[in-house]
Amino acid sequence: MSKWSLFLRRAPRRIWFRAVLFSVVAVGLALASKLLAPWLPSQLEVDVGQGSVSGILQILASSMLAVTTFSLTAMVSAYSAAATLGTPRATQLLMEDRSSQNALSTFLGAFLFSIVGIIALSIGFYGERGRILLFAGTVVVIVVIVVTLLRWITHITSFGRMSDVIDRVERAACDVARAWRSSPHLGGAAPRATQVGATPLFTTSTGYVTHIDVGALQSMAEKGDWRLHVRALPGSLVHPGRILAHVESAQALDGADLEALLGAFVVERHRTFEQDPRLGLVTLAEIGSRALSPAVNDPGTAIEALNALHRIFRVLLAGSGGRPEGDAPRPASDRVHLPVPGLGDMVEDAFRPLARDGAGTIEVLLRMVKTLQALAAAADAADRQVFLDMARDVAERGLDGLAHAQDRRVLERLVADGGLAVDRAFAAPRT
Repeated sequence: MSKWSLFLRRAPRRIWFRAVLFSVVAVGLALASKLLAPWLPSQLEVDVGQGSVSGILQILASSMLAVTTFSLTAMVSAYSAAATLGTPRATQLLMEDRSSQNALSTFLGAFLFSIVGIIALSIGFYGERGRILLFAGTVVVIVVIVVTLLRWITHITSFGRMSDVIDRVERAACDVARAWRSSPHLGGAAPRATQVGATPLFTTSTGYVTHIDVGALQSMAEKGDWRLHVRALPGSLVHPGRILAHVESAQALDGADLEALLGAFVVERHRTFEQDPRLGLVTLAEIGSRALSPAVNDPGTAIEALNALHRIFRVLLAGSGGRPEGDAPRPASDRVHLPVPGLGDMVEDAFRPLARDGAGTIEVLLRMVKTLQALAAAADAADRQVFLDMARDVAERGLDGLAHAQDRRVLERLVADGGLAVDRAFAAPRT
C-alpha cells in the first residue's frame, strides 16, 4: 500500500472528511433548487411564500449552530474523559467514531444549507418553482436532522464511557490480530540469515514506524535485484541511529535508491493500530493500570481489561496448533523478509503492568492467573510455557504484595491447582 493509498484509506476516518463531504452536499442541495426548477411540471402550483421559507431556514440556521457547538463540546469532553480515566492512546479510536462524525457533519451541513438558502432568497436567486424545491429540500433536511439527533442522543449516553473505550480498543486489537494471524510477515517472507556486507538503511527522523509498504519494497527489490531484511516492525521506535532494514545487493546503492526504500516506511510521532498488534495490548494494560492506581482504585475496570486481553489472545492463538497461521509456500513479496512480534513480548506488554500494579489486589491477581492458565491450555507446547512463566511471575508478585494471610492462601491454592511452582525466595510470606 503506497502512501497515497494509506492517505485515502485513513481520510474517511477523519472528522474533517465527513464534515467537508456533508457540507458540499448541503450547499449543492441548496443551489440545485434553481437548476432543477425548469424541470417541474408547469401545472404544478403550490403557494409557498418567500417569507415562510426564509423563516424556516432562519430557525434552522440558529438551532443547528447551537446543536453543532453542543455536539462538538460533547465529543471533546468524551475525548478528555477517555484520556484522563483510561489512556490517551485510546482517543484516536474515539476520534474515528462514525456515529459522532456523522452527527456533527449532518448538523454542520444543515447549518450551511440554511445559510446558503437564506442568502439565495435575499438576492432573489429562486423563482416560484425554485422556492417550491427549496421548501421540499428543507423538509428533507429536517427529517434527516431529527433522525440523526435521535441516534446521536442514544449514542452519546455511552460514547467515551470506560466500557465503550475498552470495547473499541478490543475491536481494533482483534482486527489487527486477525490480519497478523493470516499474514504474520505483512505479506512478505519469513526472516532468514543476512549476508555479510548488506547495506543498512537508516531513517532521518525520530518516531514510531506506523506502516510498511511491503508491496513497494518488493517492486524495488525485483527491479534492482535486491533482497531486503526489515529490522523495525510497525510499533518500533526508530531514530537516525537505528537500522530500518538491511539490503542485499550485488552493486552499491546510491542515495536515490536509499531514499526510495526509505519512502516505503512511514514514521510518525505516535503509534497507530493499523499494523501494530502490540499497541492494543499496551493500551488495555494502561487502562487496567490506571484503574488500579490509588487515586482511582477500580479493580472492576482492571478485570474488564483482563477479559478483553483474554479474547485478543484467543484470536492470536486461533491459528493451527495455537500458532499464527503461516504464509503461503511462496509469498507475494518473496524478496522482503520480515520478523514477527514475539509472543513473549506480547504477553509482557499485556500482563506485566497489571501484575506490577495489581500485586496487592487479590481479585485482580486471581483473574490474571486464571486468564493465563486458560491461555496456556489453549496454546501449543511451544507457546504454553510463555503463559505459564507469566502466571508464575504474577503469583510471585502477588504473594509478595498481599498483606493478608488468607488472601495469600487463596492465591497459593489456585497456583497449586494449576501445577505452578512458585519461587518462595521472591514470594516470601509476610510475618
